[in-house]
Amino acid sequence: MSAPYAEVIGDPIAQSKSPLIHGFWLDALGLAGDYRRAHVKPDELAAYIAERRSDPDWRGCNVTMPHKGAVMDLVDDPGDIRGTIGAMNTVVRQPDGSLIGTNTDAAGFYSPLAELDLEGAPVAVVGAGGAARAVLFALARAHVGKVTIFNRSPLKAMGLLATFGLKGEVVALDAPLPPVSLLVNSSSLGMAGQPPLDLDLSPLPDDAIVYDLVYSPLQTGLLKAAAARGLDTVDGLDMLIGQAALAFELFFGASPPEGRDEELRALLVAG
Repeated sequence: MSAPYAEVIGDPIAQSKSPLIHGFWLDALGLAGDYRRAHVKPDELAAYIAERRSDPDWRGCNVTMPHKGAVMDLVDDPGDIRGTIGAMNTVVRQPDGSLIGTNTDAAGFYSPLAELDLEGAPVAVVGAGGAARAVLFALARAHVGKVTIFNRSPLKAMGLLATFGLKGEVVALDAPLPPVSLLVNSSSLGMAGQPPLDLDLSPLPDDAIVYDLVYSPLQTGLLKAAAARGLDTVDGLDMLIGQAALAFELFFGASPPEGRDEELRALLVAG
């Protein structure tokens, strides 16, 4: 009997650290299984989903850019992800061959912030893509205050504020930062091979938190600038590991091993 496997799909995909994470957990738990990268271009997505649907060893996939919106048209959506977050990052194959889409990004994003009281706090978010939808979904449920979105397309970003019932405004990428309690980069700016994210952090209060979802490189220019100001920071591995833990349980029916996070982070930084 062949072993079960799951994948991460995207375009590009070589930078994904998800195989390291899931492989580490599989080994630590002694589970038979595999987790792979699959380079899937936009015009190949429907064929990929159709082919995997008929493979009983395929447990599902994590979905990264640029497929988080398009995949919603190809799988079942019992949790109304389309009507809430509006982006899927996880597809799980059921024993009958049906495919269910969900989103683990929102919970993964929020897990490092769960102990904080963000109610009424002003927030700034850079970007308005699939990752931003998960961020804004989580922030809305934390009852944050005014949200300022930095984005190239104001109409798209204004639509997100309305979708999640958030009060705020949309400004250009080069607009000055307001004095927010939390700054989140949900865009690809600052990622290896992408333009840098140049923001003047001086308006931020001394107790502000800067959270960058980019994890390649781990220490982005934004996080370096925040650290130089003495601000608390959260790097992209926190969200990556948090969302992966939820997906791992869906794929392989087991929780990740406890007490191994620092070992995993060291592996991810080295790899």
